[in-house]
Amino acid sequence: MSENWNKRTQAVHGGIRRSQYNEVSEAIFLTQGFVYENAEQAEARFLECGPDEFIYARYGNPTVSMFEQRIAALEGAEDAFATASGMAAVNGALTSMLKAGDHIVSAKALFGSCLYIVENILTRFGVDVTFVDGTDLEQWKAAIRPDTKAVFFESMSNPTLEVIDIASVAELAHAVGALVVVDNVFSTPVFSRAIEQGADVVVYSATKHIDGQGRALGGVIISTRDFIRGTVEPYLKHTGGALSPFNAWVMLKGLETMALRVNAQADSAQKIAEALEGHPALERTLYPGLKTHAQNALVQSQLGGKGGTVLSLDIKGGKDAAFAFLNAMTIPVISNNLGDAKSIATHPATTTHQRLSEAQKVELGISSGLIRFSVGLEDADDLLADIQQALEVSQK
Repeated sequence: MSENWNKRTQAVHGGIRRSQYNEVSEAIFLTQGFVYENAEQAEARFLECGPDEFIYARYGNPTVSMFEQRIAALEGAEDAFATASGMAAVNGALTSMLKAGDHIVSAKALFGSCLYIVENILTRFGVDVTFVDGTDLEQWKAAIRPDTKAVFFESMSNPTLEVIDIASVAELAHAVGALVVVDNVFSTPVFSRAIEQGADVVVYSATKHIDGQGRALGGVIISTRDFIRGTVEPYLKHTGGALSPFNAWVMLKGLETMALRVNAQADSAQKIAEALEGHPALERTLYPGLKTHAQNALVQSQLGGKGGTVLSLDIKGGKDAAFAFLNAMTIPVISNNLGDAKSIATHPATTTHQRLSEAQKVELGISSGLIRFSVGLEDADDLLADIQQALEVSQK
């Protein structure tokens, strides 16, 4: 029955397991270990752990398992492994499957920490990496080799909001037997159908829209049962990147309201972007939901027409004007998170992407005036008025 539920129902009821008390809200099993009835049972469990059996919280936990099952059902996948953070998920997904001599192709437009993993950590251990413009299918076609092990990209890039064609890149990758690994944070589990469109592995920072209220770190890797239990789990249970039971419970509560929050945030982002497009204080208004966005047609087919909860504003006057804008706002907070109930603004060139060289920033379109704006749950008209007055201040 549950396989036929729609996303909003899966997000509330998927993966539920109740104790003998039949509680309504999921229980938090705050335990690091589990007791065996006898030595023989302990031996048997270490040989083969059943679906409702646990050994140690680093390997699995009932609360964490509920979150894993729920997000897998929501994504239309067989299984998931929850991690301590979004970056633990990115690192776990890639490092668990790669070894020295393997080749991967990656989009060059990545979040700073994702780029560090691909550019510095993987290459340090002998993985061969080729970077491409993720929106250019000809570059993917030229870079993918017969021995390519995987391709990696953000389905919507941070912070310039390029949208990559999952189905087309997956077709190229699958032709040589490569796995498609997608960081899907900006597309959100609400709007994306990445597995259906060809992704083999989907990664989320649960810290963002899944929690959605700035409370806890978390991440998750979603894929086939064979990949999760055969490749990811052995790596993560021994290297220690597991999600805590309490944070898993927070994420379960976040999933219940995620669709309502994310749809409201995307609607506000669309309204704000349309109102700001062409503003005299802006060089560019970047939002995938705008008809002028380079990949807007892809947004219609890949994301159901929803442009997400984040927009980027390139303010005339560079860093000084951008800082004046940030300091003049009264409703949004200045922080480096996104997907929160509170609107959040950040200056990528000096924060999330500060380690990039100036040449890399120019290549990726991360100008000194660029502001990444994560739209929260405040009234859209209040946010728009605040942005407009801050833009006026930025030009003085």
